Amino acid sequence: MKNLKIFVVSDSVGETGEQVVKAAATQFRPNFDGIIIRRFPHISNDDHIKNIVEIAAMQGAIIVYTLVEKQKRQLMYNLCQQNNIDCIDLLGPIIHLFSNRLEEFPLEEPGIVHKLDDDYFQKVEAIEFAVKYDDGRDPRGILLSDVVLIGVSRTSKTPLSQYLAHKRYKVANVPIVPEVEPPEELFQVDPRKCFGLVISPEKLNVIRKQRLIALGLSDDAIYAKRDRIEREIAHFYKVVEKLGCQVIDVTNKAVEETANDIIERLERLKK
Repeated sequence: MKNLKIFVVSDSVGETGEQVVKAAATQFRPNFDGIIIRRFPHISNDDHIKNIVEIAAMQGAIIVYTLVEKQKRQLMYNLCQQNNIDCIDLLGPIIHLFSNRLEEFPLEEPGIVHKLDDDYFQKVEAIEFAVKYDDGRDPRGILLSDVVLIGVSRTSKTPLSQYLAHKRYKVANVPIVPEVEPPEELFQVDPRKCFGLVISPEKLNVIRKQRLIALGLSDDAIYAKRDRIEREIAHFYKVVEKLGCQVIDVTNKAVEETANDIIERLERLKK
């Protein structure tokens, strides 16, 4: 039984090349018997390529490469030809085809796919965080969050948390109710990342009545009474004063507008 050694060479992590090699290898040796795959990731200069070719020549290896820079692909091909090494360029032909069809030059920037993957997983993690620590259900999330939102009921804390999560911010939100003491974690958090959301009593009265009707309840419940709303907002301001956090009036703001306001304030802190 013949053996086979394959070098997978990449200017990124090399996962793409390795998966293609494994997919082909399993058609001959499902358990990879006698097949050795060695990955060479993050190849950043010509000397790396030359050294790999020298090793491949000594060991009789095949080289499979995923290099986004045309110059490095050409160097690899030329060196393999000079040393009688079998090689396969996985990216070059498809990049060339796309370039012709799109009539554009490629970026030739390694690792873009993984950068996009990282962004995606950060977003998923932030969304899961917002769900887990929504509506004060677990105060432990307050100290783990990038942003903390507080406010009385129906001030858009949950949709705002989700919107910010899609921007990869980990958000916890806490309802402020006169009858319930705020969690102690709220007083331990950096007030600069805590935002109080307030809304006019008139607007909140309308929103709460609509909410009650949508639930099939009477719109004259205490929850929607004007005096109850005013008492909640007064209590909210007392909590805000203790926390020293910023307050944003969301009365006539869309969720996106409030989110952008918060993001701008957070970005200013970094400067």
